[in-house]
Amino acid sequence: MHGFDHQKFTLKRCQPRMIVAAAALVVSLAASADEAKEYYDSHTHLTNYVQEGITAGQYLAAVGDRVGRSALFGIPLQLHWSDRVTGKVAPTYYLDSDTALYYYSFTDAYIAEQYRKLSPAEQARFEPMITGFNPADMYAADHIRRVLQTYPGVFTGIGEFSIHKEFVSAKVSGDVASLIDPALDRIFEFTAESGLLSILHSDIHMPFVKPEFKRLYFDQALELFKRHPNATIIWAHTGLGRVVQPVAGHLAMLEEILADPALKHVYFDISWDEVAKYVVATPDATRLTAALIEKYPDRFLMGSDNVALTEPQALFAVFNQYQPLWDALSPEASRAVRKDNFARLFDAADKKVRAWEQANPAQR
Repeated sequence: MHGFDHQKFTLKRCQPRMIVAAAALVVSLAASADEAKEYYDSHTHLTNYVQEGITAGQYLAAVGDRVGRSALFGIPLQLHWSDRVTGKVAPTYYLDSDTALYYYSFTDAYIAEQYRKLSPAEQARFEPMITGFNPADMYAADHIRRVLQTYPGVFTGIGEFSIHKEFVSAKVSGDVASLIDPALDRIFEFTAESGLLSILHSDIHMPFVKPEFKRLYFDQALELFKRHPNATIIWAHTGLGRVVQPVAGHLAMLEEILADPALKHVYFDISWDEVAKYVVATPDATRLTAALIEKYPDRFLMGSDNVALTEPQALFAVFNQYQPLWDALSPEASRAVRKDNFARLFDAADKKVRAWEQANPAQR
């Protein structure tokens, strides 16, 4: 045939196959690179209680290849520095001073700007979260909506935010947060509407709890969760803390949630070295925890609860502390907790939130 270019024809016909093969290679290489990552971190604070810390870029440099993806948030509370109390010594942690804590809403803008400075590849490793709201304020849901519309394409969820927290709750200026506050219902109504994922810190019971109060916070939490079946909620630290230790039946309380079909939207993270301490305290504690996770492997996430850390040894301390648990779990359950559950929940939230933003642009 006159003018027929066999080379061009052959190349053109082969292009779809070449493109498919190239795409498959990219996916394969990405999967191989991801295998090198030991875990995704569902609980990372970039700043501390005086809003100081590291940049998102410094965090990535510090974690290197061990952490694939991370939830990213500041701390919503600022500690008051009073010269009358600590003089010229600046407190940096809520236990350093008797002064109050107050909500610091600028943390959301700071996290958003940190995220925006990153390259697309770096952004893909973060899930920024909105935290700078007062959960005892009926306007809290409006703040969350406003942040979402001001920074479209950035945030995936809210939290970590606290209701009952040992030592902290009583230090916060203003009303005490409560699991039965209508303000909290407004928050979860909006997260259900927008698709935002929630990371909630609320102690499972009171410090030094008396038997008659053992289930008070727990039952209030159950009722709250049941009122909001369309809100995806991660209960941080399985409800434990520094003083709020596991009481008899703690794992049974968790299973009460895990086994209830009406609470299938509730998950747990195992962040914080204090929680890890309880889990690996004895071989029995590790075995029982592993057995619960094996029974419900899609309901737990790994988190560090690191606060503005830069030293790799400190960054990985919680993950390493859990080594007896990783050894006790099957490879499938271990991977679910370390990576898969994070990816499933945050990817689903991201898709829903981006759709909500498209449908609800800010009014300029």
